[in-house]
Amino acid sequence: MPPPWRLTELVANVVRHVPGRRCTVLILREPYGLRVEVSDAVAGAVVAKVADPLAESGRGLALVEAVTDRWGCAEAAGGKTVWFECDT
Repeated sequence: MPPPWRLTELVANVVRHVPGRRCTVLILREPYGLRVEVSDAVAGAVVAKVADPLAESGRGLALVEAVTDRWGCAEAAGGKTVWFECDT
């Protein structure tokens, strides 16, 4: 199982950026490994960015990208789902 901070990073983004701080978390055990999804009601894709070395925040998704096998964002009519996958 992957370290839990990968999930907490996605939930922390909801707490910081989503009005009402509401989300749905789905953890799926797949034949290839594990898939984690965090969905919220705010439209718009998210991207991993390079933060300033002295910045106190802004590198969470870049870290998720670096330590997972795949990650992405799926936009939907009622918001978006940010997900990552870890192979076994």
